[in-house]
Amino acid sequence: MKIQIVNGPNLNLLGKREPETYGKESFEDYFEKLKSRFPTAELHYFQSNVEGELINKLHEVGFSFDGIILNAGAYTHTSVALHDAIAGIKTPAVEVHISNVYAREEFRHKSLITSKCAGLITGFGLEGYAMALGYLLGKK
Repeated sequence: MKIQIVNGPNLNLLGKREPETYGKESFEDYFEKLKSRFPTAELHYFQSNVEGELINKLHEVGFSFDGIILNAGAYTHTSVALHDAIAGIKTPAVEVHISNVYAREEFRHKSLITSKCAGLITGFGLEGYAMALGYLLGKK
């Protein structure tokens, strides 16, 4: 199975940014561990701080990959364009957040993309990506 992980703004700073909230591990290091844990999956990773680049990646893989794991970061709460991009593709997307967005500021409690995603995983740290991957692999 081909799975695309898409991370949005500021997630390139994992391991450096607010380690009490996001942990001390970079996503690149975690991604290597994830590939080892799920050797049967063909995993791909993309990160951008630019909304349009995230949309372009969803369009690029949204008809040929088996699943998408999407952490849209702050765009989760603001981007109608990401909502529409997910709605327009066939590949199922699972929304993931490292922190528990419902235990944080109120503006983070509203997601504009959840309604177009297969599900939402929030608050389990980086393990949320493995949980989403387990779900997508179990669908086939």
